[in-house]
Amino acid sequence: MSAEYATFGLAPAMRAGGVLANGDYQVHRDFLDFIVDGRPLLFRLSDLDAVSPLASDIPPAIFTDHVRSLLLEADAPLSDGRYVIYGCPECEGLECGAVTAVIERVDDNQDDYVWRDFAWQTDERVDLELNGYHGIGPFRFRGDEYRTALGGLLDGAASTRRRVLLIGARVAVLARLAAALRTIGIGADITQDATGVPPEELRGYGAVAFGRAVDEAQREAVRAEFDRAGADIAYVDGLAPIVPLLVAQIESALDRSPADRRRLTRLVAADGEAGLDVTSTCRVRLTAYRLDRLYRTHTHDVFDAVLDPGRHRISLDRKATKGESFLVARTTGSVLVAPMAH
Repeated sequence: MSAEYATFGLAPAMRAGGVLANGDYQVHRDFLDFIVDGRPLLFRLSDLDAVSPLASDIPPAIFTDHVRSLLLEADAPLSDGRYVIYGCPECEGLECGAVTAVIERVDDNQDDYVWRDFAWQTDERVDLELNGYHGIGPFRFRGDEYRTALGGLLDGAASTRRRVLLIGARVAVLARLAAALRTIGIGADITQDATGVPPEELRGYGAVAFGRAVDEAQREAVRAEFDRAGADIAYVDGLAPIVPLLVAQIESALDRSPADRRRLTRLVAADGEAGLDVTSTCRVRLTAYRLDRLYRTHTHDVFDAVLDPGRHRISLDRKATKGESFLVARTTGSVLVAPMAH
């Protein structure tokens, strides 16, 4: 099979973490995705929950080893010249499954790189007939473009800011939120204001989350401190003292990728219905959080299905969305949150 030329690039991506409705935790991972012909390669793999080997939370030496491996400056880690393209976001075990491919230089032009024979692999050997991705690749990348994208990473490991500053009046809620964020891999600090914090420390945060009790004067003072520090920050206005909901809001704020590189780009919720925009085929889960008149939290899984690209309207259980309620839409790499309008 001949390989057509394709463009190659890298772009920041994330596997969204979260506190799920059943109480389980899903780890947050920041990584660099492979951009082939202007589109994330991961999106071609339907609803696969995986990350590339170029993750920002691995030690620099291991990160460098992965880069040199993709540049063919080291032996292939698997038999038959196969390399891991995407692996399990929770561990590095091949037994969990990984997307692998053969990476090689082509015979007629040793300056080009080819990725071919993509497959789902759970053991040392792979059966291409049974587990091959027959509709993906082969891709032929021009050597200078390929080496420029990957070689630039050797000058310094990719880093993504994953610390969050929490500001609010309800200390118990902030403590539970900070614990939940740390559990899924996001650093969190609690404070009442940002006055006097060194600028270099402020620039280490990716987001600031305000509780509902923080007034506008306090918020403006915090924003002024971050502006003086020259920090590019995302601000989150907490919708309700519900930890899984706040975690989802923060995850959404930390996703700074362009809309065309997200699976989920729009969520609106009104009168017991949800409106969604999906860019690639993926599994979408909707969870409703509701506060009753005694401020007790009620959680409902209201939708879970694979959706095709396009705009969707979904009817929801009225009991799950009455009163003060909120909706979280989650895919493998995107999270959106919306209050339910009535």
